[in-house]
Amino acid sequence: METHPRKRIRLHITGKVQGVGFRFFTQRSACTLGLTGFVRNEPDGSVTIEAEGPEGQLSQFITLVNKGPQWAHVAHVAMNEMAPENDNVFTVH
Repeated sequence: METHPRKRIRLHITGKVQGVGFRFFTQRSACTLGLTGFVRNEPDGSVTIEAEGPEGQLSQFITLVNKGPQWAHVAHVAMNEMAPENDNVFTVH
């Protein structure tokens, strides 16, 4: 059986992404896709996400967070690849 290597990405999201349920939307999306990592609000009003899992699920996740929940407005998403950390869960900070 072929295994899919885990990848980890960091997303930095700007726009109207705080006070609109963005972190909980992100956590639900990640858990639905079987991803691990975390999401946190930043002092400048942006959101940082680290997500880890198979590439296909990460691609779907990126599509979801580029849209965000209903009241959010995503202005810009910056992405960097990182070394996997093998988290067990996806948490909200």
